[in-house]
Amino acid sequence: MKFVIVGNPGNRRVAMFADAVRAAGLPPAKVLSWREILAGTCAVPRDSLVRVDSPGEDAHIDRFLRGPSANPYQVDGSRAWYDGFTKGLQRLGETVAGTPGARLLNDLDDITVMFDKRRCHEVLTRAGTPVPPTIGDIDGYATLREKMRERRWTKVFLKPAHGSSASGVVALTAHGSRVAATTSVAMTPEGLMNSLRVQTYRDDQAVELVDRLCVDPVHVERWFPKASLDGRTIDLRVVVIAGKATHAVVRASRHPITNLHLGGARIDVADLRAVIGEARWREWLDTCEKASAQFSRTLMVGVDLLPGLGWRRHVVGEVNAFGDLLPRLTGLPDGPAAGMDTYAAQVAACTGELCRT
Repeated sequence: MKFVIVGNPGNRRVAMFADAVRAAGLPPAKVLSWREILAGTCAVPRDSLVRVDSPGEDAHIDRFLRGPSANPYQVDGSRAWYDGFTKGLQRLGETVAGTPGARLLNDLDDITVMFDKRRCHEVLTRAGTPVPPTIGDIDGYATLREKMRERRWTKVFLKPAHGSSASGVVALTAHGSRVAATTSVAMTPEGLMNSLRVQTYRDDQAVELVDRLCVDPVHVERWFPKASLDGRTIDLRVVVIAGKATHAVVRASRHPITNLHLGGARIDVADLRAVIGEARWREWLDTCEKASAQFSRTLMVGVDLLPGLGWRRHVVGEVNAFGDLLPRLTGLPDGPAAGMDTYAAQVAACTGELCRT
């Protein structure tokens, strides 16, 4: 069995999957760089399993996709990024299709849907997955407020349609002429930049932020009130491999954005399970597995599950194509990947060591 990893050489994602392949006693994985993909010079070996990983964390790739003047921390330009990314995926797909015995571990059409939050939301809605209601297309703050008033909404989450890792996400509250926008975006003369500091813009600055974000496509959801544990808002990232929920991390924060790199903290899953009970925990995992079933041609997805106040409701916020970067996290102790990290579990699924049923 031969693995090919499409990614950026030296990136930790690539290194961790390559380590898992090596630990399984398999031949070393070949790394196919995103530079080769985007330059149109890619090739894959015969009879190989091709894993597509993130093109992120590489300034050269980001400039290639967004434009030569792009900053590696830039939020702007997500439409151009997505167009370039999908063209690269198409080129990769043609290469794999033309290589005897080569097979993709993550379906390229699935990836393009997961990287468009609007399309992903539509897929989940049609499948009956619980998701927050949405507003539809907007072109700026004025349109957003008009649609919020029509629905009598005062709180929404605004997300770049093609963003990831909370890039450009805004938790917005509006009452009359007063508006507050909580986000990790830094507004600079050079553009909108990702930062590691969550801050709140108010009134005119919040309006400006929304207008600048809407230059690229955005996805707007009604703010779903999330449950709290130990005084902090929580949500979950659940990794589903071969149709089964294998790993979960509880993310907690004192502000609405829970991503770990923005100051969110991990809470022990066992502590949460003790609070909510096993029946509700199984219900949540079932929802994540059903969401993943809409991308059944893809080996692994990361599902963001949002528990509601009082634990009575839950919704799926997103399904992530590259949602398995959870260092040092081993599988659920009563699941099929107990003791394995997310990368080892995927290799085990390919070799038959992880049950697919």
